[in-house]
Amino acid sequence: MSNLMKYYVGGEWIQPHSQNTMEVINPATEDSVGTILLADQVDVDRAVAAAKAAFPAYAVTTKAERLEYLSRLLEISKARLPELARVISTEMGAPMTMALEMQADAAVGHLQGFIDALEAQEDQETLASGDVLVREPIGVCGLITPWNWPINQIALKVAAALAAGCTCILKPSEFTPLSAVLYAEMIHEAGFPAGSFNMIQGDGPTAGAGLSRHPDLQMISFTGSTRAGTAVSKDAADTIKRVTLELGGKSPNLVFADCDLEERVRGSVQECFLNTGQSCDAPTRLLVERSCYDKVVDIAAAAGAEAAVDDPKKEGDHMGPLVSHIQFDRVQSLIAQGIDEGARVLCGGVGKPDGFDKGYYVKPTIFADVTNDMTVAQQEIFGPVLAIIPFDSEEDAVAMANDSPYGLAAYLQTGDPERAKRVAAKLRAGAVHVNGGGFNYGSPFGGYKQSGNGREGGRFGLEDFQEVKSLHFG
Repeated sequence: MSNLMKYYVGGEWIQPHSQNTMEVINPATEDSVGTILLADQVDVDRAVAAAKAAFPAYAVTTKAERLEYLSRLLEISKARLPELARVISTEMGAPMTMALEMQADAAVGHLQGFIDALEAQEDQETLASGDVLVREPIGVCGLITPWNWPINQIALKVAAALAAGCTCILKPSEFTPLSAVLYAEMIHEAGFPAGSFNMIQGDGPTAGAGLSRHPDLQMISFTGSTRAGTAVSKDAADTIKRVTLELGGKSPNLVFADCDLEERVRGSVQECFLNTGQSCDAPTRLLVERSCYDKVVDIAAAAGAEAAVDDPKKEGDHMGPLVSHIQFDRVQSLIAQGIDEGARVLCGGVGKPDGFDKGYYVKPTIFADVTNDMTVAQQEIFGPVLAIIPFDSEEDAVAMANDSPYGLAAYLQTGDPERAKRVAAKLRAGAVHVNGGGFNYGSPFGGYKQSGNGREGGRFGLEDFQEVKSLHFG
């Protein structure tokens, strides 16, 4: 990848000022697949200056002009999906089938959602008061994205910013730079004006903080851990910039005895293990009505035992490795803590699966007889680890589900439509998935409480990058 050690600034690939290198590791083999340069403050300032210089002209582009740029990017994204899938699989270990059908596909799905939202948005509207409301781009935006769904988060931020008329600087995760370089090449090919989109590589303490503190940025959009989101918010506070955050989760999954237990429990295990458990909205707490608890435990144990781990280069419905040795060590420690605190291991446990000496592979693990105060029930593990907890009543289930500092998503399995509506209304989460209902492109994504603020995707994601101006005529 010829541009891996360069940054995309002002419409061209440039040599970074920094000479601080970092190896990019394939988590399946532990081999280096390239080297990046981690930005210093000079690199941050140069990228911000390019975006600032480009903003006045890009901000006044017409909706039709921006839709033309976005439509070209959409066609390029469709054509390069297989290439995107390959680099995502290489850099973070997503199995090829999932990398193509879900990870890379987000580049197309989210972009189409923003095109639809921009087409539908009125240029101005008259309020009941008679005043006129217009929406304008907020300004120069810093976009900081994670490694677990790299293109998903890049598309959610970059496409929204460009659709709104903002200029931006992307800082992807240093663990997944390959897909970001490829996306920058796609932006360039689509013909967006020089400086409207810029990309640097770097870590959080230097490049991320440099963007968050920068006085020439009007907005920071961050996705990552709650700890890092707190740091971003503090760094941004002195310059009173808008901060949107998509952070951690410990999503509850309420299983009532009146659902199709075999189907819904197996589906719930699969949902928890998707992306090797490295999803912020993964349903990692399975809250089960006590009358069917033993049956659910048996079904979950069988589903867990059947969960396959294999080489991400292979097609198929299996899990790959975790993204890094850091994540591997964290997940191992939390599994051991679950055992020490008395949870019953149904499958998995500490160590690597048989036959995997190299790579950051972990055993898909399910704990039963968990209480909601245990570490495995409260901390976000970010690995294929499921905790099963019994409840006695609907009120008990809702209270337990909401007993978390997070509120990104919740899941609900019931055969009673009225119960589904009643319980969903009481769950403090940004999304509630009922009986296997999945997320759709164009819908808002984001959470309550320490899961963040703001929404990404479609109309609401577009509006996060806009200011509202009211016009008062005499």
